[in-house]
Amino acid sequence: VKIDNFTFAPTPIAVQPGSRVTWTNGDDIPHTVVEVGGKFKSTVLDTGDSWSYDFKESGTFEYFCSLHAHMRGKVVVH
Repeated sequence: VKIDNFTFAPTPIAVQPGSRVTWTNGDDIPHTVVEVGGKFKSTVLDTGDSWSYDFKESGTFEYFCSLHAHMRGKVVVH
């Protein structure tokens, strides 16, 4: 998932259980990736940094940037 211009893209993204999703920050300022229900939380991602999470179970996982709460995304695992 690319982080650019204060957006996550693509969103939603659909993956199979067991898939690893990687977020890469292409913006000039830091961002985070935080699941609404608390299942995952990245460190602060500076420009060019990446962070990955392995989705082991099915479900819909909504996330946001804790530094810019209007930034939202979704991973659908099925």
